[in-house]
Amino acid sequence: MATRRIISQEKTFLEKDDRIGSSPAASEKSNIAPAVPTSVIMKLLAFTFGMIVIPIGSYFLTVDNFFKGNSTYAGALAAIMANVVLVGYIFVAMAEDQSEQQQQQQGGKSGSSKEGKKDR
Repeated sequence: MATRRIISQEKTFLEKDDRIGSSPAASEKSNIAPAVPTSVIMKLLAFTFGMIVIPIGSYFLTVDNFFKGNSTYAGALAAIMANVVLVGYIFVAMAEDQSEQQQQQQGGKSGSSKEGKKDR
């Protein structure tokens, strides 16, 4: 069998450093900034924790203390509390989105950069 040897002057595929498609060249720095801000992740984690703890806690706190062992009413209250947490998350998300829009509008008037969510 005949095999082809790589001549030392030729570069192999792995040694080539030119740009192929949309991949960055070896000399350029890549953007490693997180796509989602840390504050958004912390809010999501807080509401996730609340979605677990508040309904379960309200069930066990009220089943014997307020509803005298009636688990139907305590379960209904737990479901209502889960919906309260969900609606609270929606309000916080909407308020955050509105604050970003106001910042963009103020930034557009003063001439600063117009960076949207998709541009980050």
